[in-house]
Amino acid sequence: MKKSLAGLVVLLTLSMTVKSQVKIGFEISFIEPQAHYAEIEMNIGGLNKDYVDLKMPVWAPGSYLVREFAKSVEGFSAQVAGKSVKTEKIDKNTWRVYHAKADAVKINYRVYAFEVSVRTSFIDDAHAFLSSTGIFMYPDGMLKTASTVKVIPYKGWTKVSTGLEPVAGQQFTYHAADFDILFDSPIEVGNQDVFEFTAAGVKHEVAMFGGGSYDKERLKVDMAKVVAASTAIYGENPNKHYTFIVHNFSRGGGGLEHLNSTVLGASRDQYTSEKGYYGFLGLVAHEYYHLWNIKRLRPVALGPFDYNKENYTTNLWIAEGFTAYYENKIMLRAGFSSPEKIATDLATAVSNAENTPGAKIQSAAEASFDAWIKYYRPNENSNNTTVSYYSKGEVIGLLMDVAIAHATKGTKSLDDVMKAMYLQGKTLKRGYTDAEFKTMVEKISGVSFTDFYAKYVNGTHAIEYDKYFGYAGIKIKNENEGKQIPYIGVASKIIEGGVFISSVSRNSAAWVGGLNVNDQVIGVDGNPVEAVIERMPTITDKKVGDVVKLDIVRDGLKKTISITLKASPNLKLVAVLDDQATAAQLLVRKQWFGI
Repeated sequence: MKKSLAGLVVLLTLSMTVKSQVKIGFEISFIEPQAHYAEIEMNIGGLNKDYVDLKMPVWAPGSYLVREFAKSVEGFSAQVAGKSVKTEKIDKNTWRVYHAKADAVKINYRVYAFEVSVRTSFIDDAHAFLSSTGIFMYPDGMLKTASTVKVIPYKGWTKVSTGLEPVAGQQFTYHAADFDILFDSPIEVGNQDVFEFTAAGVKHEVAMFGGGSYDKERLKVDMAKVVAASTAIYGENPNKHYTFIVHNFSRGGGGLEHLNSTVLGASRDQYTSEKGYYGFLGLVAHEYYHLWNIKRLRPVALGPFDYNKENYTTNLWIAEGFTAYYENKIMLRAGFSSPEKIATDLATAVSNAENTPGAKIQSAAEASFDAWIKYYRPNENSNNTTVSYYSKGEVIGLLMDVAIAHATKGTKSLDDVMKAMYLQGKTLKRGYTDAEFKTMVEKISGVSFTDFYAKYVNGTHAIEYDKYFGYAGIKIKNENEGKQIPYIGVASKIIEGGVFISSVSRNSAAWVGGLNVNDQVIGVDGNPVEAVIERMPTITDKKVGDVVKLDIVRDGLKKTISITLKASPNLKLVAVLDDQATAAQLLVRKQWFGI
């Protein structure tokens, strides 16, 4: 037994030694950026097998859709000592290189990049944005192997912005301790406008591409406030440095979190309006909060990642929904919002979630699990069958936060749960399970959350908004209550001057009456439809119970459909801070808002 054990140790040691000797280096250049291509050279040394399998990830962490990045690869080839060697593609995203046990092999391939988003690569003659999971291949079984990346900018490009660690003395050369870090580090190459600020003891770089109406000095001050408010929740900032890559387009939006960086989409002129400017800061708050929530405080299924297939979790309502919720709290604590505004915004969030027909069909946990096939692949019926784990998770965060403050008489909040779970993950060096998160909520609050989970996380129970807002002395009014607002229940869009139905709400008048998506509406009660009509949620000159006759064209054939109008089921919630709130309610409110 001792001999066998000793032999096993020797074998494991030898295996670890072999793996530790593998060296990987990438070189990225741009010969035809105007045609949207990157040239990738990958050098691998220390190999000892007859072949090596190279894999391209199929998805990007933070964006739960199999995107098949391998579809953009072309010109794959390999050389040993300057001579071509056999390669073959063995499945959709794997290339096998036969190097006959040669120690070193060089691989070359090209990647086409022409999709504008925060999660996909884009290259043109102005810049290159490299989303790493769609650029770099990894040797099968070697995700823990370190690598270097050398970027050779196109002529006239002078800057590289990334969260990767620079290699001392080598311009535009970076080091990644493993592929998880490499794949979590986007790269911006070009002539982006770069400025810096320090907050929470961390240097932050902002790389602005696309120009814009932003005021750098104002952004330095205000983004630092967002960083400070976020860090205060957890008591520490896990970064040595952080990079914001911001793409300013004529119309832009969205963001994607990374380990020590983020990619933000913005409209280049939005910074001059109050709504646009604070909207950008809200996006900064959302993505920066992800530094903790999901990048470190994460569901156990989300890391280490399997880049070859879907990674399922039922907890995106925490990872994304709570982040959407904390965006409100961070903006408040940073001084960019008010208690009245946050209460109003959150009341609207409840309305939006409750007004989604799919919220009665799909739970927050189910929405998380099915993100891969539903949230990122919507169709015309999605609103009737699904709920966003962002919007429902935001509401759950609100309810849980206030419930904890109420149960602890204003001494604890969701902040305490999030910090405790972050520290637990840091100690255990892994993500949390569903049960562990619920257990921590109950430990902090001192009460059971079994019924809460049954209703709001795993169930589709109606939100008891009066109860939860009432804990904090906030009155909620449904402005639609008691009103008989005639409602047809469709959305429409203009296509080449025609009005076409784009969605039909479940159990609405249109649903019952048989109106279909893609029907072209050409008349209402015998009157022609004006092309300026973009939405028809209500028929304002009718009453509930009235019959509306819609002349439509379906599949080239004219038809008249009679629809009996129903009353609108939608909530329109408004929140008012009660100036007669009790001392207990004020304690809850203070703990909830954190100001």
